[in-house]
Amino acid sequence: MYPSWFNRETVGEVWRVPYGDRAQDAKTWQQQQQIRPASEDQRRLGLLLIDVQNTFCIPGFELFVGGRSGRGAVEDNQRLCELIYRHLGDITEIIATMDTHSALQIFHPAFWVNDAGEHPAPMSTLELADIEAGTWRINPEIVPMLPLDIDPDAYARHYARQLTQESKYPLTIWAYHGMTGGIGHSLVAAVEEACFVHSLVRRSPTRYELKGMHPLTENYSVLKPEVQTMADGTAIAETNTALIEHLLSFDQLIIAGQAKSHCVAWTVRDLGQEIRDRHPQNPETMAQKIYLLEDCTSPVVIPGVVDFSEGADAAFADCADLGMQRVSSQSSLDWLHQNA
Repeated sequence: MYPSWFNRETVGEVWRVPYGDRAQDAKTWQQQQQIRPASEDQRRLGLLLIDVQNTFCIPGFELFVGGRSGRGAVEDNQRLCELIYRHLGDITEIIATMDTHSALQIFHPAFWVNDAGEHPAPMSTLELADIEAGTWRINPEIVPMLPLDIDPDAYARHYARQLTQESKYPLTIWAYHGMTGGIGHSLVAAVEEACFVHSLVRRSPTRYELKGMHPLTENYSVLKPEVQTMADGTAIAETNTALIEHLLSFDQLIIAGQAKSHCVAWTVRDLGQEIRDRHPQNPETMAQKIYLLEDCTSPVVIPGVVDFSEGADAAFADCADLGMQRVSSQSSLDWLHQNA
């Protein structure tokens, strides 16, 4: 049973959440369903929503994640909203991460320039060989404005080499997206509405985590950036230890969001590695408390250009081998209550 205000047909659209009306609706819904506050939960269930933002989830926006169906993120969020409303009384807390960017960052076109003064096109890849050859270099006009004093050529080579050495995706130039203050940065309205209602019904504020703000590194993973230090060891950005501790404190943790091939894949892998480091003898005991919602996430697929589906599936398979559970939002409540 879903509340009367939820309309799955508008999940793929941009609109204003009527907070006043929903606050009244939330009070009525809580009373009708007899839902108790989260502070009374005997077992704490967290829901981690990775980058469920307009920029990734609304058709026509900058980096819409269509998956192979062409409607991936929209359909994912329809199922996600339904899951939140069905299990409003089970979810202790929702944690929503937000890709947060500005124009002059290492993965945006204007950061790089060639000898002709041109910028790389969105969705192009800057290979290590091209950077070492000087085909593309950091735009000298922005170097004085960067937060760290760098040798731009040396840093460019270091960054590309680090990605290669750590077997990460090569440096991808993305369309300008997730721009701070822009409409693309906002959460999808239907998901924001569900989070708002949950926070009022369960008396549990949504926790928002901003990521990706440092200009000198990409930040696919919610937990740490792609490159953390310069060649001399100077720190660029740090692991989000506080968030890791928080996520692992739940008795159960559900993970959904976009894109399965990038921010979701890198996050679950980092979380898996954190579990291995903390529990080398029996990592599966903690890993099995994590549930990956396979039907609430999609990979980056651009027909005729790139398809990251296989990489996304491989990441989820690795996490399943560790003990994480791949589940469907449409399945029964049984998996929510495992290990209870």
